[in-house]
Amino acid sequence: MKPILKFSLLLCLLLIVISLFLFYKVDLSNDYAISKRSIRLFSMLIVGCSVAYSSILFQTITNNRILTPSIMGYEAIFILFQTLIVFIYGDRAFQVINQQENFVYAVILMLGFSLLIYFLMFGKDKKSMYYLLLTGMVFGTLFMTMSQFLHVLIDPNEFSMVQNFMFVSFAKMNTKLLSIAAITMLAAITYISFNLRYLDVIALGKDHAINLGVDYNKMIKRFLICITLLVSVSTALVGPITFLGILVCNLTYELFKTRKHQFMLPICAVIAALCLVLGQFFVEQVIGFTTTVSIIINFIGGIYFMYLLWLTRKRIS
Repeated sequence: MKPILKFSLLLCLLLIVISLFLFYKVDLSNDYAISKRSIRLFSMLIVGCSVAYSSILFQTITNNRILTPSIMGYEAIFILFQTLIVFIYGDRAFQVINQQENFVYAVILMLGFSLLIYFLMFGKDKKSMYYLLLTGMVFGTLFMTMSQFLHVLIDPNEFSMVQNFMFVSFAKMNTKLLSIAAITMLAAITYISFNLRYLDVIALGKDHAINLGVDYNKMIKRFLICITLLVSVSTALVGPITFLGILVCNLTYELFKTRKHQFMLPICAVIAALCLVLGQFFVEQVIGFTTTVSIIINFIGGIYFMYLLWLTRKRIS
């Protein structure tokens, strides 16, 4: 089947699922229900695009198709930040710091962490990409351990406030926060779109990119900033979705045999949006909110991740 036909079918499927999500068991005259679903839908599209673009970008930079930005500890530092706020202020936490301020602080914190990792990697003693990943994993583990320690100390009644950030939920969305997230996402995607030619070259490897005239260190720093912005948008908006990036990126690679980023990025965004909308529809209409969409996606993504590891091992042997 031709790629354009596959993409058209994906778009049609996405539109069908969106229509089902918006209008299933809802009277067309019920503006309140449709508007609430529209807000959730808009948030899913933002998160889907953010996860897709950041994951493809990260896999291109690291030249590894089973890695996502979560390995860098971004989600761990976000959870630690939310835990610290609740630990310090208690049940007044989100009266002292509103959702908009929380989002801005989380973005600044993740950007600072990303720049720290960058300077550790590309400072005077230049390290390899593996050093970047190892450093991210160590920091991520450290932040997660610190969060777990604070969870033990926090009052059980206040711990539920932290739990709201640990599991993805599209049920309660702040429209002001949604607009800030959309603007941040569009800014990052716009920059990426104007620099797709560099991504295609970087995908060939560091040595080839440098030989072909790419300022490798400068572009890696800028793309890391874009990844951080996109990850912070999706994480601060709904919480961490660990395996969504692995799932949608590898589905893109399997369904479409192209390596041109001008095609891969929008295709991956459509697949991510499809997974989220379909998952949320299942949660709301089939199982009646008995679980969250992140648990379903992480379960399916985890199984797919194990399949990828088995496939990789089989190819090596």
